[in-house]
Amino acid sequence: MRRFLKFLHTMGSIGLMGAMACLVAMMSVAPSPRSLAGYALMREAMAAVSTWIFLPSLAVTLVAGLLAIAAHRGFHAAGWAWVKLATGILLFEYGFVGVQGPMQEEARRSARALAGEIDPATLAQSLGPERGTLLVLLAVATANVVLGIWRPRLIRRPA
Repeated sequence: MRRFLKFLHTMGSIGLMGAMACLVAMMSVAPSPRSLAGYALMREAMAAVSTWIFLPSLAVTLVAGLLAIAAHRGFHAAGWAWVKLATGILLFEYGFVGVQGPMQEEARRSARALAGEIDPATLAQSLGPERGTLLVLLAVATANVVLGIWRPRLIRRPA
């Protein structure tokens, strides 16, 4: 069971960080809303990456990590495991609020602009905050990898 949970946690982490890096790269090459068809297509692709890779990877990583902490007594008193748990929950929260929601909303808005329902000038306002959120989440995920590999002796909870 331990190896299976570690495998799931590792695979989820790979997918999560890969999706975030992919989204940052897609943001840097996204056309401006003046090229509305290209912009709408890119935003739809970004929404698909966040829906089909980012969120499932995040869920697998968090659930496998939670199950690993619950299943292994050694993790109960390990400060690094509790720090990873706290930052994992933050990743999950901000993954929804700062990545998934804005990506899906901008994809919907760009499709509506392409259909002539809204003004294209209102698009691309969330691109900067989305990029910032992704970079912060990438840094937190990297810190979680560091904690998982080196397992520093942080505050130990009494057994």
